[in-house]
Amino acid sequence: ATVEMNNTFYKMPVASDLRSWARQAPGTFRFALKAPQAITHRRRLKNAAGETRRFLRAAAVLERQLGPLLFQLPPNFKKDLPRLEAFLRLLRAQKRVAFEFRHASWFDDETIACLRNHSIALCTADAEKLPGGDPIRTADWGYVRLRRERYTTKSLASWIERLSSQGWKNAYVFFKHEDTGAGPKLAERFLKLAGA
Repeated sequence: ATVEMNNTFYKMPVASDLRSWARQAPGTFRFALKAPQAITHRRRLKNAAGETRRFLRAAAVLERQLGPLLFQLPPNFKKDLPRLEAFLRLLRAQKRVAFEFRHASWFDDETIACLRNHSIALCTADAEKLPGGDPIRTADWGYVRLRRERYTTKSLASWIERLSSQGWKNAYVFFKHEDTGAGPKLAERFLKLAGA
């Protein structure tokens, strides 16, 4: 089981908080952490080495319970491959990193090749107003955020089929429905349909 921690986007995570979370969860539980907006939105991946090191140090206290790290870029951040490449050098030692691009300019062969070269997962985000809703394999695992208001049994089955076709070793699939509290029920339905 896993959960995506969205609050780490708003505030740099504190090691003591992360240790507390880890103690309260089974050893097999994984925490996916969303990178702080100080890195992705304020610094926009530039001159962010200090903040990035702080984030990675804090995340490391989760040890085996650390899941993927998600770097979600703002919708007005257009493709800047040299900046992305420079930033990815800061993440070399990380096992599982995903990037969610919210501007359409990122969705091209160059960006896909860059992510593949670094074994970085391209986050698939399914939402009404976001580009890139189809899964694209850039690593041997996937990161998927299903964010639409409603999912029918048929649409969930379609997602399972699309994700299975990627040949990933595993996929982290999150339902971001905190306003309605529907996420856990959708995840349960998804797992049942997937036979997990």
